[in-house]
Amino acid sequence: MKNYMKIFLIVVRALAIFSNSYSQERRKLAQTGMKFLSVSNDARNAGMSSSFTSVFNGSSAMLYNPAGMAELQSSFDASFGNTKWIADINYLYGTVALNPFNDNYGVLGVSVVAVDYGGFYETIRAENEKGYLQIGTYKPTAYSIGVGYARMLSEKFAIGGNVKYVKQNLIGDGKVALASSGYKKDKFSLGVMAYDFGLIYKTGFKSLNIGMSVRNFAEEVKYIEESFQLPLTFRIGVSINAMDFFEKLHEDHSLLITVDATNPRDFEEQLAFGAEYSFMNAFSFRSGYNFPQDDGGFSFGFGVKKEIDNYVISLDYAVSKYSIFDDVHRFSVRFAHK
Repeated sequence: MKNYMKIFLIVVRALAIFSNSYSQERRKLAQTGMKFLSVSNDARNAGMSSSFTSVFNGSSAMLYNPAGMAELQSSFDASFGNTKWIADINYLYGTVALNPFNDNYGVLGVSVVAVDYGGFYETIRAENEKGYLQIGTYKPTAYSIGVGYARMLSEKFAIGGNVKYVKQNLIGDGKVALASSGYKKDKFSLGVMAYDFGLIYKTGFKSLNIGMSVRNFAEEVKYIEESFQLPLTFRIGVSINAMDFFEKLHEDHSLLITVDATNPRDFEEQLAFGAEYSFMNAFSFRSGYNFPQDDGGFSFGFGVKKEIDNYVISLDYAVSKYSIFDDVHRFSVRFAHK
């Protein structure tokens, strides 16, 4: 066990040093593309301001820390959800995790995230009164498809990783204006492989967990003439059930407290706090705050859980408050087979 703890501390320390030196070397912010990868989609996670790095949470953990699905209590777990994002943008996600060998060989998972940006008018430059010519409509698309694996190396130490293919097509078959013969079609899509890694360590003190994740690690990509990086994000967090200190309340009540420190590539370092109160493992109320933020930062939500025969069904909702933009709403459904 001491060896696992040493490995965990070495990895966390190495990532912290790399992250710190990386931050000092770069001062340019907001220089990333495919920003849809940074949006939190799981409603339980988002209701606590995405401070979930050290929490085990079934298949949806692939969306923030793949190590979080290592402690899967069921043979099958699936989660689906929708995020009503800013400017009428819709996110859809689905995750599935399988534990066919009772933790002997780890947990396998598949994740899909798709973005619906809606429709836009398509125009080209033209020598007329308006200066442009409308030639139809188009729908930008973006999606991520990933395969994940997680395993408990011991009773206290979990690891996990995702390999995903990310693609974004902002214009579709765009029309490029020509001087003499009208216009021609050209493709404006871009795809790249990306990787996520994560660790969770159970300290042994009550339910105190320490977690770490690296998301969206990928090579630099080039879109037409501009090169950019994916939104690489380092996270480290802690969590504990505060009811561990109250033996008489522990059986029917739970108060999960989480704290995450985040170092994104395209923003200043952030700190997120979250809390989830659960009663009888059936009703949950959540809240969180993330700062600094240009707008928003506060979130809250709730969830209900019901056991039917050998199945567990959970419904979760979260809202993130904004002052300039409309509030962001998230809905998630989770199915698990015992």
